[in-house]
Amino acid sequence: MNISKLLAASTAVVALSSQVTAEELKFANFTPPFHTINASVIEKLNTDLSAATNGSLTVRGYHGGELGSGPAEQYIRVLQGAADMAWGLPGYTSSQFGKTMIAELPGAIPEDMPGYQALWRAYADNLSQEFPGTKPLALWTSEPNIFIMRNKIIRSPQDLKGLKVRVAGATAAEVAKALGATPVQMPISQVYNGMQTGLIDGVITGASTLKDFKLDEVADALTLGAPLGRLAFFTVLNAQVYNNLSVEQRTALDNVSGEGLSQSAEDAWLETANKAMAEAKADSANTIVELSDDEKDAFIKAVSGVVKSYVKSVDGEDALAAMQGK
Repeated sequence: MNISKLLAASTAVVALSSQVTAEELKFANFTPPFHTINASVIEKLNTDLSAATNGSLTVRGYHGGELGSGPAEQYIRVLQGAADMAWGLPGYTSSQFGKTMIAELPGAIPEDMPGYQALWRAYADNLSQEFPGTKPLALWTSEPNIFIMRNKIIRSPQDLKGLKVRVAGATAAEVAKALGATPVQMPISQVYNGMQTGLIDGVITGASTLKDFKLDEVADALTLGAPLGRLAFFTVLNAQVYNNLSVEQRTALDNVSGEGLSQSAEDAWLETANKAMAEAKADSANTIVELSDDEKDAFIKAVSGVVKSYVKSVDGEDALAAMQGK
């Protein structure tokens, strides 16, 4: 759906609906309430915002796609006014988030650098135009991506040839192709079934999905250490809803969102990933491959051209430099 046309069509509807929902903001969550997003973003935002406004402004999570089930349509839900806010992945609509997606490239953000800081450094001058009609409340990244496979053990790029690997967006698709795999784009909520039925052989994503989406039940081989980048995420609020809040409410929302909320999300993703990885390593049914330096080099060489070509394709040199703090 064309974002600019939707913006024009939905402004009046949202202006009316926000008068009703301003005191309790509706947060659309396409995942179950046990997902990491709930405690780290939705409930935290509700607790902090309620405290800052003496209860005059709160947040309620609508889980499991109650306000619309399509993971790729969450941004649209906010523009339409079906939800006041939602979270999602830029990769699901990669063409809208060309420069934001740079954060997902291998090595674009060094592994020891917080992804949320990198995204916010680039936001004002480079990324803000990719979020029309909304106010981003949180921007963050996942733990480093790994290979999560079913019946396939990956130790080298050659092991990927002919395999169908799920990716979240355009950048990961380029990485998969460079490694010889066939990328399959699908929402993470469909990966469990895709792996179980053999539609895909595995997925490039973070270890947190082993628990958040129960991939530990269908995967039996994990490969760690390949340069596969990260995933990027957003939480956005409808801009008209934000503008219709009182000055005091807007100030309170500004104070409890931004980098602080983003760090809460990213830290939670890392914690979930670490716990999931510890459990995966303790399960004797799993094969865990931790690449040696020489094995890593083979993957690095295979994907070496992806970053430069993608950044050039989206005119993203300044965005990349900002993310890296240069």
